[in-house]
Amino acid sequence: MNKALHVLVYVILVVAGVALYFEYNLYGKKELLKDRNRQLEDYLINISKTIEKADAPKPASQPEARKDVSPIEAKLVETPETENVLEEFPVQLEEANLETLKWDDKERVQLRQLYKLDPDGMKIPDPANPGDFVKKGPGTAQELLDQLFDRAKAQQAKLNTTRAELAAARTKIEGLVADFNKLPPDMRQDKVTIEEQKKNIADLEDQKKDVEEQLQKSKAQVEELNAEIASLKDEVTNAKDETEAVKEDLAKMTKLKDQLTKLLQQQAATPSAAASGVAVTSLSAGDKGKIVKADNQLMFAIVEFTDEAMKELLGPERQNALPQLEMGLRRKGFNGPAGEYVGRIRLRQEVKGKNFIIADILGDWKQADLQGGDVVFSE
Repeated sequence: MNKALHVLVYVILVVAGVALYFEYNLYGKKELLKDRNRQLEDYLINISKTIEKADAPKPASQPEARKDVSPIEAKLVETPETENVLEEFPVQLEEANLETLKWDDKERVQLRQLYKLDPDGMKIPDPANPGDFVKKGPGTAQELLDQLFDRAKAQQAKLNTTRAELAAARTKIEGLVADFNKLPPDMRQDKVTIEEQKKNIADLEDQKKDVEEQLQKSKAQVEELNAEIASLKDEVTNAKDETEAVKEDLAKMTKLKDQLTKLLQQQAATPSAAASGVAVTSLSAGDKGKIVKADNQLMFAIVEFTDEAMKELLGPERQNALPQLEMGLRRKGFNGPAGEYVGRIRLRQEVKGKNFIIADILGDWKQADLQGGDVVFSE
């Protein structure tokens, strides 16, 4: 009996030693599991701060960027037809800094709850899996993980939608750039036409000068004829017995005078081809407009003037001729030899009914290439 007890005691000691060995190893595994679980909790909490709690609501009104789609014809259109290129743009995608899930200690505790508990705090058996317990539902870790997964999927879908909208926006931008690139060739052709018209105007000015010289000669001839006629009249008064031949000559001279007078009246009534309103010679000092387009190779620019500047240039009804004035240019923040000063331009041709004027770039005054937004000012 004593031997049996000794054997039993030894067996118990061996089993206790084995149990202690496993307890020691399991304790290390336990700490590993605790640290790993803590790390997963921390990362889930941090991830929740990057996942948006809900999508941004769709705004009540769409943004507008209206594009002129009326056909380009040789006539002015007061109210052009337009379309909104942002009509279908999902503006809610631009909403930034949306509220995130922001899990805290409450959610950390719930992440540790694997099983669903009843009101008494007991685990609820799973009818679908005998011997197991319910792991889904309110208060479980699965509820939070499902919520995080659903919002992550929604955020990914939003990201894919944003990518598609970026591609669509790029396509629209490419179309707008293509439409804009059609303008410079037309403007260059307009400049060529303007140069041709300037040459024609110069020719007409020369013709006008020739006509004026001829008119002055005709006036001198008329004055000479008037003097001769006056002399003849005196001779007729003093010599009544002049022969019929002298009277006949006098009649011819009178007829010639009438013809010349009629010719001069017709020339005086003929309007000059280059007649126009009176052009101003100077402007008040200050900013008058800005550059909207500049071609530094062809040395011309398109200037948009203010309404006040246009009235000052062309008169209240824009009835006067465009003065060929020189104006200065400056660029805010430009640091050149003359500070913000960029160069000078000379006004050349107005765009009827608009505040745009085509101007020549004066190369001798250039401090840098002209850019859109450069301020035009009068000194």
